[in-house]
Formats: sequence, structure tokens, C-alpha cells
Amino acid sequence: MDTTDTRPQLATFLGLTFGLSAVFWWLIVSAGSLGAQGGLYVLGLMWCPGVSALVTRLLFQRNVRGEGWGWGETRWAALAYVLPLGYAGAAYGLVWLAGLGGVDLSKFRTSVALFVVLGTLQSLLSATGEELGWRGFLVPTLARTMPVGRVGLVSGAIWAAWHVPLIVFADYNAGAPTWYSVLWFAVMVVSLGVPFAWLRLRSGSVWPAAILHASHNLYVQGFFDRVTVDTGHTRWLTTEFGCVLALAAALTAAVFWRVGLRDASPALASRLGAPSPGSRATRGAPADTPPAPRRA
Repeated sequence: MDTTDTRPQLATFLGLTFGLSAVFWWLIVSAGSLGAQGGLYVLGLMWCPGVSALVTRLLFQRNVRGEGWGWGETRWAALAYVLPLGYAGAAYGLVWLAGLGGVDLSKFRTSVALFVVLGTLQSLLSATGEELGWRGFLVPTLARTMPVGRVGLVSGAIWAAWHVPLIVFADYNAGAPTWYSVLWFAVMVVSLGVPFAWLRLRSGSVWPAAILHASHNLYVQGFFDRVTVDTGHTRWLTTEFGCVLALAAALTAAVFWRVGLRDASPALASRLGAPSPGSRATRGAPADTPPAPRRA
């Protein structure tokens, strides 16, 4: 395990992220809606982790290598894109089939091709801002000094905490009590931290994580939530604040944990560009090269 002290880098990144984010939290809460200014406040907020990561790398290593800029193998990007269709499809399908919520496909009026192509690109624009921070910087940096299985949970917990001001003080919720929304949102996000970290470390690229994030937002918020009809208690089960989607995310995390995240070698992180003075990345050697294929 790498013994490099990464606390200064982590403290800088987290301080910048939460400090910059506070500006946008205040703007959104003051406006009373995530949709204020056409969603520009939310876009700015989602880029706070990414900007903070790049600034941190510039401060400590004088370059922005190590984010995982390389594309890597396409299979990881493909897996990332379809994964939300799997866990969200299972969760919403169960609710529909059990009669705990209705489904009305007529509420989805967008062209499928336009939704998939343009929707994905638009969602990727905002998701990349977050992922350059959470998975581009935070995951490989944490993985230098702790077991990789814990990395998914710790990074997921930080990611969840970052959303809490919007759930508590703004309109980022589905109408259930605040405590309930925070609880199940946290379960979902901490759980999803596991496959996000797995994809980042296994692929050596930040793009699968960005694609997974974009796909989740697009299909959960843009399709499944849109066509689901509330029959009385549905809001307690679906959306990002309901228990069924959260439990589906937890099962997904268990699968990724089972196939190798828990036992993945922390040495992977040192090949993914966590900043450390005097490291190969600092001296100018490539830091975005994916690790050689290995059994998960």
C-alpha cells in the first residue's frame, strides 16, 4: 500500500469543492428551485468538484495528469451506459408489477432518438463536471492509502453528503419527509459509489464513471420518473429518494463487490494518477494508462 500522505491534497480538494459549492447552494436555495436560471445554477454546482480537482492537481503536481483522460476499453463505457437501465428497470418494474405505482408511457412524448442522443450528450456535459472530481481525483487518491473496497463507500458517502443541502433546503426531493428522502438517497448514492469506483479503477479512465452518471440521471429522472404514476405511496418507493431504487442500487453494489472490488489491489491507484510530489505523474510520465487486464 502506498504510504504517501495524501491528506493535504484531499483537504484542498474537499475544501475547494464544498467552498465553491456553497455559492451555488445559496443561489439555488435563495431562488427556491433547481430550475432557476434555466438550470444554470445546477450546472455550475455540478462542475464544482471537477474544477476543484483540476485546481488541486495544478497546485500539487503542476499538471492535470491522472484524471483518467484516456478512453480505455469501450466495454467499460458500454457497461456504464446500460447499468442504470438494469438496476432502475428492475426497481421500477417491480413497483409497477406489484401495483404500487402505475405506468403511463403516453407521458413520454420525446422522440426516442432525440432523447437517447441529445439527452445523453446534455446529461454528460453536467455529469462530467462531478466525475472529474469524485472519480477523476477522489477515488484514485483515496485508493492510495486504503483498501479499494472502502474507497467506494467513502467516496460515495462524501458524494451523498454533498447533495444533502439541496434535499433539505431546496426542492431536490419527491415530496416524502426530508429525513426519509435523505436516508434513502444516501443509501442509493453510497451504494452506487461501489460500481463507480470499480469502473474507474478497472478501466483506468474517468469516462465510464461520467457515462454511468449521465445515464443514471437521464433514464431515472428523464424516463422512469416521468412515466411512473403515483397511486398514493409511490413516491416512498421510487425516484432517487425512495427505498426500492436504493435497495436495487445496494444489490448492484453487492454484485460489484463480489466480483472483485473488495480485493482489488490499492497499487492500481498509483497507476491512475493520485497526486504525490515526486511521483511519475509529477515528473511528467504518463499517468492515464489503464492497468493491464487482470481477473477482477
